[in-house]
Formats: sequence, C-alpha cells, structure tokens
Amino acid sequence: MTDSLPVVETFHSLQGEGIHAGRSAFFIRLAGCNVGCSWCDTKHSWPTDSHPKRLVMDLATEATDAAETGAAFVVITGGEPLHHNLDELTSAIRSRCGQPLHLETSGVDRLSGAPDWITLSPKRHRPPRPEVVQTCHELKVVVHEPADLLFAEVVAAQAPQAKWLLQPGWDCEEGLQLAVAKVQQDQRWRLSVQSHKWLGVR
Repeated sequence: MTDSLPVVETFHSLQGEGIHAGRSAFFIRLAGCNVGCSWCDTKHSWPTDSHPKRLVMDLATEATDAAETGAAFVVITGGEPLHHNLDELTSAIRSRCGQPLHLETSGVDRLSGAPDWITLSPKRHRPPRPEVVQTCHELKVVVHEPADLLFAEVVAAQAPQAKWLLQPGWDCEEGLQLAVAKVQQDQRWRLSVQSHKWLGVR
C-alpha cells in the first residue's frame, strides 16, 4: 500500500502540451526521476528526498476541489511518476473526484495505477518499456536533432494506437525546423508546442 507519495507541487492551470493543450487541468507533480534528460525544465523534481510526502487522500481531495472550480481532468506528472506505485493514488482520485486521469511518463518503469489517458514521452538514452508503448494514447517525442526523428519513427511503429506528436526542444532552432518539416511532410504526425511557456502560465 502506498498511502503517501513525495510531491513537488500541485496546481490548477492549463495543459500546455499535446492533444489536450489549452484545457483546464489539475496537476500533481511527483518527486523523483533518474532518467536524467539534459534539457529537463523540472530538474528540481529529480531528488525524491527533497520533497515532502503527502497523503494520497489529501491529494484526492485537492483534485476534487479543482474539479469543482473547473479542472476537466487530473494530470499525474513528475519527475517520473512511474518510479512510484500509483495504484492507491489513482484509486483515491477516481473514487473522490470522478474526473479523467492523465499520466505523463517516459515509460521506463512498469505501468501502475489506472489512468484514462497515457502520454508517453520516450527518451533515446532510456528507451521505454514495450508494454507502455503499446498502451499509450499519445506519443510525444521531443526533437533536438535528426537522431530524435529516427527514434520517433522506431517508437511510433510500436504504437499504432496512439496519436503521434513531435515537440521541438524549448529554444532549439534546429529542433523546431526538423519537427515542423517532418509534420509538413508526414501527415501521421502533428506538432506539439509548449504553449504554457509562450503564454507565461504555470
């Protein structure tokens, strides 16, 4: 039983990326990540012990309050949330809140919990587990260089059920050019941008 989890922050904002960009969402950012992406914009979330543990039921209550003030769904993110067993968290939120549950993961760990929507953002240096690739709803690959496009194709071939997105690395001109050109030339892909950064919202 995992009745408490290390939490970096919780907040009600807009989903800034992917298929659900622009929608009202409540975020639970869990601490802990050993994937180690150099471009990560939430490196403060990597150390697990630097963040307080919070009761799962308290997080479910917060999610319920956010739903009552407009959040359309709950996003469990990180860090890498699947470093933790999410069974208790998703069960508590589902029983208390009733809003759809979204999970954002790199896919390096076994899937736990019962999310309604899985956003897989795989990394070249730490490839995802096949079962996560095969069950994700949204595949979102960050692009910095040509090798990222090749990696995206390899992973996408294993995820025909998913929506495929390419997201340029933030402030990376080469990644932007590569991603836009790929999407223009291949209608199977669509572009994802970090709209929350452009808008200056959390």
